[in-house]
Amino acid sequence: MADKQKLYDYLGECGIFYFGTVDGDAPVIRPLGFKMLVDGELYFGVGTFKEVYAQLTANPNVYICATKPDGKSWVRVSGKAVCDDDPALTDAAWVASPQLKPLYEDNGWTMGIFHLVEGKVTYVENLMAPVATEEF
Repeated sequence: MADKQKLYDYLGECGIFYFGTVDGDAPVIRPLGFKMLVDGELYFGVGTFKEVYAQLTANPNVYICATKPDGKSWVRVSGKAVCDDDPALTDAAWVASPQLKPLYEDNGWTMGIFHLVEGKVTYVENLMAPVATEEF
């Protein structure tokens, strides 16, 4: 079973991570930075008004890739997005990234919170050597 705390910390060391969805039959990748760990579950969030949210709700297969600053170590994460509409998670998102709350509130936007299931995490070091693979 994947250690979500380990993945959360690893993504934190990377900073920005790249998040892939599917648009029709084509992949779409964009940089993201928001993540939070709540009760042992790793959550991500994007605006529900964005194409990325429409894409992950139409086809929940997603992919994350992030590289550590050394450029030699990275993580790959695949899974299916499951949207979580619990208002407590939105409140937790504002605590995790308080700078987002006024932006969303001032514009009348909603944060779409989701976690991943049926996935796999692969940690890679020294440019090509997978050192651990975990499923969740």
